Amino acid sequence: MALLENLVFVFVAGFITALATGVGALPFFFFEEISDRWNVFLWGLASGIMVSASVFGLLSEGLAEGTLRDVVPGAVAGVLLVVVSHHLISGAEVNPREYEAADFKKLVLILGILTVHSFPEGVAVGVSFADLGLEGGTQVLGFTVPLLAVFMTVAISIHNVPEGTAIAIPLRAMGVSNWKMVWWAVFSSLPQPIGAVLAFYFVRIAREFLPFGFGFAAGAMIFLVVSEFVPEALETGSKLPGKGRRELTSGLLVGVLLMVPLAAV
Repeated sequence: MALLENLVFVFVAGFITALATGVGALPFFFFEEISDRWNVFLWGLASGIMVSASVFGLLSEGLAEGTLRDVVPGAVAGVLLVVVSHHLISGAEVNPREYEAADFKKLVLILGILTVHSFPEGVAVGVSFADLGLEGGTQVLGFTVPLLAVFMTVAISIHNVPEGTAIAIPLRAMGVSNWKMVWWAVFSSLPQPIGAVLAFYFVRIAREFLPFGFGFAAGAMIFLVVSEFVPEALETGSKLPGKGRRELTSGLLVGVLLMVPLAAV
């Protein structure tokens, strides 16, 4: 029963991070569009948060639990997961207007694309809850929650807000309604609570793989930043003065600074 309760708690934590993605679509209730300058800044913000959470949280904790020999193979495996997943779905284009009428094959394709982007973040949340219910944490709703889990849940939630905005921008251009933009933003992150539960269960029953799990989550997230977030930001800012590098750098610095107080907890 205790394990089931823990699984439900971790799922809720993962679902909160998914809901945070919907918050990123809320500005469109008040503004018609968001400038390229702000869009680049938001990509930089998300990147800074992801990298900081990976380095200050996951890699640091992985090295505390094991050695480089344990963590590095996990990081490599995380990178390979993203690379292979991208290869399998490369060239696929998804029109959000077709979601509701999608046939089974298209639905599988859509879910596959969303999983590539969101699943590693869910894994990061799940691994951080490895010590849930054990000594040394803080009390949340009657559960003893590791400080790392609080750190990662807050970090991924903050990161998901600008990601939700980035998802909403093309949807607005397609004429999708405000509430549907919120729904699709949340939907894009639904793999996160699933990944969180699976990762938590795995490291709980096979604790010797915990350092590997920390490395896996960190490797996948850092590679997503390098291979997708930064290139997307630079492409969006290509017509700005300095090609958007100033806005990207500013966002990165703000993202890192936001995470420093959490890392010190």
